[in-house]
Amino acid sequence: MGQTTMILKASGEEEAFDSGKLLNSLRRAGTPENLAREIAQDILSHIEQGMTTRAIYKKAFDMLRKRKRSNAARYSLKKAIMELGPTGYPFEHFVAQVLAQHGFEIKVGQVLQGRCVTHEVDVVATHNNTQYLVECKFYNSQGKYASVQVPLYVRSRVNDIIEFREKLPEYKETRFFGWVVTNTRFTDDALSYGRCAGLHMLSWDLPREKSLKDMIESAGLFPVTVLTGLSGKQKEKILGKDIVLCRQLRENLEILDEIGIEPAKKRSILKELEELSHD
Repeated sequence: MGQTTMILKASGEEEAFDSGKLLNSLRRAGTPENLAREIAQDILSHIEQGMTTRAIYKKAFDMLRKRKRSNAARYSLKKAIMELGPTGYPFEHFVAQVLAQHGFEIKVGQVLQGRCVTHEVDVVATHNNTQYLVECKFYNSQGKYASVQVPLYVRSRVNDIIEFREKLPEYKETRFFGWVVTNTRFTDDALSYGRCAGLHMLSWDLPREKSLKDMIESAGLFPVTVLTGLSGKQKEKILGKDIVLCRQLRENLEILDEIGIEPAKKRSILKELEELSHD
């Protein structure tokens, strides 16, 4: 191509199309190299000025889905996390499971006493003598970022809880930190304030190599919403039964019968679950 092709991100910003970035995202999904290159080349040949990242994603996803559903499922991870809504409740449970897989003792939806008032904390995560008070900010659109108001709010609540807990005998040797987790990104001000205020800030792609995406992929913890064989309604029914992970669904397969999955479709879903657990 003689000129740079500009594409439109979900945030409304423009960026230059990078076929290498697309290729890497396909590789991360476990796509065989020859197939990843085939898809990237096909999209490159059809790319147009002003094309949306959503349209590019859909084309790649559709091509993957026809070849191997588990690769398509992995490729759809970011979108699948956003399907954990519309409330943030399933996302809180998902984050808790990710943290548990990385060695934390976790409690979800805890009401904790502060020095001034009580506070509901999404996840309390404890490791050795350190306790993290985790706030989960869920968004169902890629164009929405966590603003500076989020860490400002979390810092004040965490301070109130810490001031109370530090005086309790059972927490004499415990250190406390606030932790903000989002499935999208933080604005620059939110990130700057959060870090300056001593909060741990975890977003979809930050910190580098220790991001939410990295933690999910390294632990192989895929939400049930990645499954390409389920409709949106069926995914909602499964989430309504407090099943958020594919591995949880594998351990509770009777749920597929309970929500009315037909035998042929059930076999397809079981195959996808099996591939995801071994890819």
